[in-house]
Amino acid sequence: MSDTPDPTPSKSQDLKTRFKQMTQPLADSLDSRLSAHVDRRVEEVLKDRLADIERAVADLEQAVHDLQDRLKE
Repeated sequence: MSDTPDPTPSKSQDLKTRFKQMTQPLADSLDSRLSAHVDRRVEEVLKDRLADIERAVADLEQAVHDLQDRLKE
């Protein structure tokens, strides 16, 4: 058997609270950095996808214009 008694629930809760207080700034910092990284990445992906869609629309507009010119002939 151990000479030290098991921690009481209040001591255990106190340790949890102190640990949380000590680590909260780190967790907050990581959270904000991760959120900023995700936001930047989402913007990059959306810009790429939008560029693809805009090119496809331009290609379709050109095809429609070409077909209209053919029908006029």
